[in-house]
Amino acid sequence: MPMPFVQKRTVAALLAAAAMPLASHADIYKYVDKRGQVHLADRPLHSGFRVIVRTWKGWEHRDGAAPGFEQGSKAKYNALIDRLAKRYNMDTLLIHAVVRAESSYNPNAISKAGAVGLMQLMPETAKRFGVRNRRDPADNLRGGIIYLRHLMLIFDDLKLALAAYNAGEGAVMRHGKRIPPYKETQTYVRRVLRFYQQGRAQQS
Repeated sequence: MPMPFVQKRTVAALLAAAAMPLASHADIYKYVDKRGQVHLADRPLHSGFRVIVRTWKGWEHRDGAAPGFEQGSKAKYNALIDRLAKRYNMDTLLIHAVVRAESSYNPNAISKAGAVGLMQLMPETAKRFGVRNRRDPADNLRGGIIYLRHLMLIFDDLKLALAAYNAGEGAVMRHGKRIPPYKETQTYVRRVLRFYQQGRAQQS
């Protein structure tokens, strides 16, 4: 099944470019020991550590830590993501990869910077792209997809569009249309591309 992008590059070319190495990354990992003591780290010190993400309900496990939650939520939003991706001529698997990286399909996710929802929209971005309620999954997805489409048209490069989605288009411009040297942004690009490749592999 063809996977349309806004730019006229082929998926194969984009994936080849995506294979270029990026910097290592750090996440927030949580482990609760037998005494109930909570340990936080920037890397998994052993198999008991799980990645966490902040939500309105508190801190919850993110991708890889609670596969049952992710898969259940993914199924819940499959039809909506598919419909909106087709409406705006975007690759459904790419949108799934972004949502998975941003919120792990948790509509209640909120970042420390104040980004909200499935596609983690900041207030300014939401207003810019006509999102009235960032907490509404459909409105949030629509705004995020339009924003990503906008970035792909500007940069004509998947990596740069993803970097701009995370760090802002201004940051990419200031660094000479290169991925900014921020660990968070490099980690983000790497994660989305990995999820995207996994999605394509599962579909083939």
